[in-house]
Amino acid sequence: MLITISAKHMELTEAITKYIMSKVGKLPRFFRGLQQLAVTVERVPMGYHVEIRSDVERHEDFICNFEHANLYACVDLAVDRGARQLSHHKDRIRHHHR
Repeated sequence: MLITISAKHMELTEAITKYIMSKVGKLPRFFRGLQQLAVTVERVPMGYHVEIRSDVERHEDFICNFEHANLYACVDLAVDRGARQLSHHKDRIRHHHR
């Protein structure tokens, strides 16, 4: 699975990149059809904005956004939101009655 991390209006340090990779690397546990993850970290006037775009096979991309004053908390909350989206999609597929 391909994970890309990009930044806007700020510079990514090694510590931030490792932290994001460790958190985002847990998302494939929630849905095996995950093909690619794109994480964008942006500096905004009131803190940080994190967007996670999850490319899932046979479905449109899932996009989760979160803004927070603390960068690490923003990453955590965005990953939680992405995990909830993926697990909800997995449940919808699993419990689909024909």
